[in-house]
Amino acid sequence: MNTSSRLIATLSLAAIAGGGGYWAGKNDIGSQLQQRLAIRMAEAEPKPQPTGRVVYYSHPDGLAAYSGTPKNTDDGRPFVAVHESEDVSFSATGAAAPAAETASAAAERKVLYYRNPMGLPDTSKVPKKDSMGMDYLPVYDGEEAEASTVKVSLGKLQRTGVKTAVADLATVSRKIRVPGTVTLDERMVSIVSMRADAFVEDVADVTTGDRITKGEDLFHFYSKEIATAGAEYATEMRNGGKPGPDTGSALRLKNLGVPTATITSIAAERKVPRSIAYTSPRDGVVLERMAVSGMMAEAGDILFRIADVSKVWVIADVPEYELGSVRKGAVVSVIVRNLPGTTFKGKVDLIYPEVEMQTRTTKVRIELPNPDGRLMSNMYAEVEIEAGAGSAVVAVPNSSVIDTGDRQIVFLDKGEGRFEPMDVSLGVRGEDMTEITKGIAAGDRVVVSANFLLDAESNLNAALSAMTADEVKP
Repeated sequence: MNTSSRLIATLSLAAIAGGGGYWAGKNDIGSQLQQRLAIRMAEAEPKPQPTGRVVYYSHPDGLAAYSGTPKNTDDGRPFVAVHESEDVSFSATGAAAPAAETASAAAERKVLYYRNPMGLPDTSKVPKKDSMGMDYLPVYDGEEAEASTVKVSLGKLQRTGVKTAVADLATVSRKIRVPGTVTLDERMVSIVSMRADAFVEDVADVTTGDRITKGEDLFHFYSKEIATAGAEYATEMRNGGKPGPDTGSALRLKNLGVPTATITSIAAERKVPRSIAYTSPRDGVVLERMAVSGMMAEAGDILFRIADVSKVWVIADVPEYELGSVRKGAVVSVIVRNLPGTTFKGKVDLIYPEVEMQTRTTKVRIELPNPDGRLMSNMYAEVEIEAGAGSAVVAVPNSSVIDTGDRQIVFLDKGEGRFEPMDVSLGVRGEDMTEITKGIAAGDRVVVSANFLLDAESNLNAALSAMTADEVKP
């Protein structure tokens, strides 16, 4: 039996022999003796000597009170020196036993200071807690080189809602919404006029706005010059000339604007009709009628103006700063107010080479089919142009870009809770994605959610790293 066991047995026997067995059992004297003996034996065991320099001084009772220099408690007891090899516990029960791995890590890395866990501009030379009881975070020697890099624990990542996505090659597109106006296709408008002085007879019963077809009679006319040329052509035919629209008098009649059907009739009948019919040159709508029966029309006078409305233009006014995103051939959607729910599809046909001084806009022409004629000239239109990069480019979600005006950054996920801000150059900004022309490559993982919190943390780290050791105050 060892010494401690013999001592317990002796004391127990003495208590019983003295007649106090009942009292000793009632007050649990044996248990108390065992606890005191265990404490004395623990104090007698040799403790490993701490190594390294003194980092700070802790309260002798294990309270959360620390000092960077030697200090006494209110009752005069000295604070306990804590060395680099000792593992520190901030619980109120005292210091925990030192761990070998922690001691070696602390010996390899030097703590420069401790910073506020909530990112506030507050630092300390010694460990401390904030008003909510959260431990200040250590900043180690060597971390100043990556001052802007943010390190976040797994639990904090989940609480703050940090999410990431992969930068990928994609086609960036968006819609440019601008006003427009429906106009006639200039290439499909015809003017009816005489090439020689003539008297107008028998004007057809058509007025402005009427639809006519190609070859339909518009009016009859008599021209002395045309009649003379027709008589010469008829004489040639009677004398055995060969009919043909591009020879002799026939060519002269053609140059005077006589219809081909009339020239053929003169060659066949060998005579000139009293009046000649002028027919419509195309299908379309009468935009203007100036012909009146009995009038004398001089060469060049406009008698009718006819437009084919099977195709129309929409002229849109695009702001100058949006021109870089608009390209010829881009798909366009057009909506007009008098046809709600109907969308017309077309393409950008022309970007006019001029910017208007007053509005700083450029006209963009869109060609639209209009077979049923529902689109009318001068209608107001709402235009949506598909704009953006035509080929695949490096793109990231719009939410991943932090644009301060002076700089644009994204946060790269470096793994293990480490995030690094990267300056980038932006290209086309689409509906959901933004083109990155410089700064990151396809395959990089970027932060798309809670990146403003990381930006605040990064700015704080950079500010703290710029401070000298003398500027860091406890």
